[in-house]
Amino acid sequence: MNVISRIHFLQTGSVKIDRALAYRERTFHPMPYTGWMRPASTRITVPVSAYLIEHSHGPVLIDTGWHSDIRKDQRRHLGFLASTMFQGSLPEGAAIHEQLAKIGLSELDLEAIVLTHLHADHVSGLKHVAGAKRIIVSELEIEAAQRSPGYTQTMWEGVKFDSFRPNSIPFGPYGLGLDLFGDESIFLVHTPGHSRGQLSVLAKMSGGWVLLASDVGYSSRSWREMILPGVADNREEAACSLRWVRDFTYSADCLGVYANHDPDILPMILEDEALVI
Repeated sequence: MNVISRIHFLQTGSVKIDRALAYRERTFHPMPYTGWMRPASTRITVPVSAYLIEHSHGPVLIDTGWHSDIRKDQRRHLGFLASTMFQGSLPEGAAIHEQLAKIGLSELDLEAIVLTHLHADHVSGLKHVAGAKRIIVSELEIEAAQRSPGYTQTMWEGVKFDSFRPNSIPFGPYGLGLDLFGDESIFLVHTPGHSRGQLSVLAKMSGGWVLLASDVGYSSRSWREMILPGVADNREEAACSLRWVRDFTYSADCLGVYANHDPDILPMILEDEALVI
């Protein structure tokens, strides 16, 4: 019997970035993804997504989007350096706890939160929902965040993680991850490259699998044209993960593959084989 009834595709605001952050460019600029000393014409705005999976074990939230602090003092929330590279936007009512309330849920109702990785636009809103039963992240990502300046650790300060070391699963570029509930309904797939411990999420519905590919690519264009993200912890691993996502799109039981920042993906609800806007 299928244990996932619906997947809610939520947009928790947007982020303005240089296009080279989304799609790696060959250029003489040493760090084009920063947007520094680049023309305004290279800036693009992309959504910041989160997903709510309605599961028989309880609701599972994937990523948390922006915190409402982004509305008041962005530089303080993100840190000076990050705020010069990208700018977030969060309309009233779009923060993750505000959207959950519209569905009739609070943080206490969440069986689990899965953080695909710990970059700001995926973990910023965590403290809005930190009362969830479990907050799951790869140990590899925690280790990376502890040694890299590219993370804002205050976003999860005081939050207890339920971390795991990726182990053998039947999916992914390296066959590593976690069977979340032990029933093969949700797999957290180790897809490193953009960050050391990045996870994608495979959710089993009655007709096949839905793949939430996080930032392995920034849109379907990424795997169609094999364009890596502009920021990669390991370029070889990033390419391996992106090839796996591309190949998965051709699987007979693939219902859809979705990137977190794809501007073509609108808020929607996916239930079984029907799409309800």
